[in-house]
Amino acid sequence: MEQICNDIHEDKTMDSSMLFIQEDHDHLPDQFIWSNDPHVSQTAIGVLDAPIIDLQGFFRHDKEATLHAANLVKKSCVSHGVFQIVNHGIDPSLLALVDEHARAFFKLPITEKLKYKKKEGSVVGFTSAHAHRFAKNLPWKEMLTLEYHENGPDEIVADFFKSALGGQLKETGLIYQNYCHSLKKLALEIFELLDISLGGVDGHQYYRELFKDCISLLRCNYYPRCNQPNLTNGVGPHCDPTSITLLYQDQVGGLEVFTDNKWKSVPPHRDALVVILGDTFKALSNGKYQSCLHRVIVNNYTPRLSLAFFVNPRGDKVLKPPQQLVEEHGGREYPDFTWEEYFYFTQKHYRPDGDTLENFTKWLSSNRATNI
Repeated sequence: MEQICNDIHEDKTMDSSMLFIQEDHDHLPDQFIWSNDPHVSQTAIGVLDAPIIDLQGFFRHDKEATLHAANLVKKSCVSHGVFQIVNHGIDPSLLALVDEHARAFFKLPITEKLKYKKKEGSVVGFTSAHAHRFAKNLPWKEMLTLEYHENGPDEIVADFFKSALGGQLKETGLIYQNYCHSLKKLALEIFELLDISLGGVDGHQYYRELFKDCISLLRCNYYPRCNQPNLTNGVGPHCDPTSITLLYQDQVGGLEVFTDNKWKSVPPHRDALVVILGDTFKALSNGKYQSCLHRVIVNNYTPRLSLAFFVNPRGDKVLKPPQQLVEEHGGREYPDFTWEEYFYFTQKHYRPDGDTLENFTKWLSSNRATNI
């Protein structure tokens, strides 16, 4: 574990402005080269068999359509932890606006984007390549991260833009506020469908109740064109530590999932959102559902845009699977934990990859034993 922790630190001697991504680089800066990643040179083989699930019948409470959707969810989540959804209730015109305003933000001069720079100790704001956290294996992307929850100000997303620059991007803030509100409602519906797929009891409300006061992050990701895409990653191989991720991706492509010991692409489907299961939900399913190991590749011909809505439980809630799943499995697969503990682990001790949950479990047991 000590070796793992050593890779996560801020390089105080380095001017992070030197790490801002330039599309015209003939040779990648060393920090962006993933020389020790065995996956980076592996080309995706084929297309992932991830179903595109129509939610229209589920929203109408059609029992046959709901059962069909739940069976597709179950098949995907047992196998690899990702599926796409259509007729999800998010207005296509809102998706178009979100895309338009994200592109406009990332096209701003770097001096303007830095006015929204992430402050130390905060999770929100603009960052480039995670250079504030890591010194090597940097992802080839820029990010704008926003926090959303309903436990404080009514317009928490819009207020970020107001406080950052006196409301210069007021319209953008209001659009993202509306988008986050819509995604939170959709997330609760997805949790209910996941509950049904797992054979849930109590009216399929276990996960909906657990996440009704969730605290989520919306991350706008911009992946510039790269002259040497075979040497780097837009995002390296990892499982999301969170519960579920609702992902909007443009039509460029680049999302890949590791399953059956090979990488497979997840092609964009117009008007669809991608649902990605993370480590927290794997634990909440008592290991029955998979946390999706995925990455993003970049290309040398066009930029890519995506927006990831990471759904997290409230930080102090104790997370454990429904008793029904424990009894079916014959015991607990993972110990109780809180999101605060897991988030702290990924921020201070471990860079998320495909083994984060297992290493967190070891760290948690050791840490609790030390504190007895």
